[in-house]
Amino acid sequence: MSDTKTATRRASTAKSTANVWTDEERAAMQASARERKSAAKLSPDQERAAGEAEIQAKIADMPEPDKAMAERLHALVKATAPELMPRTYYGMPAYAKDGKTLCFFKPKSKFKVRYATFGFQPDAKIDDGDIWPVEFAVTKLTPVVEKRIAELVKKAGG
Repeated sequence: MSDTKTATRRASTAKSTANVWTDEERAAMQASARERKSAAKLSPDQERAAGEAEIQAKIADMPEPDKAMAERLHALVKATAPELMPRTYYGMPAYAKDGKTLCFFKPKSKFKVRYATFGFQPDAKIDDGDIWPVEFAVTKLTPVVEKRIAELVKKAGG
């Protein structure tokens, strides 16, 4: 018997070499890299102005009903927690404190899903016992929904 080993070839198919990320996810990651790079070069006042301009541009590019919802949420966050820094987060409107993103609006059109969401990052201290939601589906901005979001944003920024 021979002690030679036979080489094994890993079968590769078109499916196994296909991209892991969707085009939308890849675009969001690229947007995040650009956002971090541009923010690193700015003073706080310049960062606020640039963040506001970026958010306004992103909102302007959104289709309805995402656009109307994003405009209202942006106004709500600014009124509730004016100390939060407007910025974009993976190409979405977001708000930060001390350089860390706390909350963000994910339009349904971005990832082609059935509802928009308003989410919170781990640095947002919205803890509520042993379990709590960190991203909320938003189908309609009613006064009750706006009040709840304002409470959470205030808590996150506090």
